Amino acid sequence: MPAAKPSISPKSSQPSLMQGLQRALQLDFFNDLFGNNEVVVEKRPSSPSQPDHGGNTGTRKRQILIQDQVLEYELRRSKRRSIGFLIADEGLRITAPRWVTLADIEQAIAEKQNWIISKLQEKNALAKRRMQACMRWEDGARLPYLGKHLTLRIAHQGRSAVTHDAEQEILHISLPPDFHEQQLKDRVQSWLQQEAKHIFNQRLPIFAQRLGVTYHSMSLSSAGTRWGSCTSQGKIRLNWRLIHFSPAIIDYVVAHELSHLREMNHSADFWATVESIYPEYEHAKQQLRQHASADLPVF
Repeated sequence: MPAAKPSISPKSSQPSLMQGLQRALQLDFFNDLFGNNEVVVEKRPSSPSQPDHGGNTGTRKRQILIQDQVLEYELRRSKRRSIGFLIADEGLRITAPRWVTLADIEQAIAEKQNWIISKLQEKNALAKRRMQACMRWEDGARLPYLGKHLTLRIAHQGRSAVTHDAEQEILHISLPPDFHEQQLKDRVQSWLQQEAKHIFNQRLPIFAQRLGVTYHSMSLSSAGTRWGSCTSQGKIRLNWRLIHFSPAIIDYVVAHELSHLREMNHSADFWATVESIYPEYEHAKQQLRQHASADLPVF
């Protein structure tokens, strides 16, 4: 799950009314799952001099020594008015205004070195967990489902079909003898999405009634960096991959998104609203942070 992104903004830059409205209209549920990844250091242009000896465009690989180790980062120049940090799959990426000098950028890196090292370590740990969690798509494979596991049993008879034996915790899948791995993945994903839609549509009305709100619609999401989102019009989107997690975690995400219909922010009042309909939210939130997407099968 990609991307931790702080920014360093000039004092003269204030969010526009349109930016504020866009932020209020749709709130994502990624940052609050994995902690606050935003860091702001205000800086004004110190001089009109051009950085990189006049090079204002393109992408460059650079290195800097921090905490006794050489850190390589990708530097991009843009028309933006702030310095942006992104921990991508390839490592640290920095996007900076054209007027910011290399000295300013390296000073910003030094100021945020603890944050950068911490996020890079988290990224590496997640990549390692993702490799360890990589399941083999074959008969007998174990699939995470509602906080437990289902065993996949593949049969080569009749038409393609998927049958769930809840008592034995087995997912029976009928496929042609010459099936490809992707066919198996597609069958399982389709079934999981149907299950997710069914369960989400069961839980949403329960928590909406407790909160006294009305939502407009629910749709499934396949986003890589969001578990859910809510618009001011009451349109709820929930990531179908939540079906891998326990019902308690699903309920937490549902309660979280519905609470945005009362508070379109992550203020103290918002969390009080979540707690009013889901008192155990802190425990569920911690569980979701511990599992994250690195533990999930890749389709």
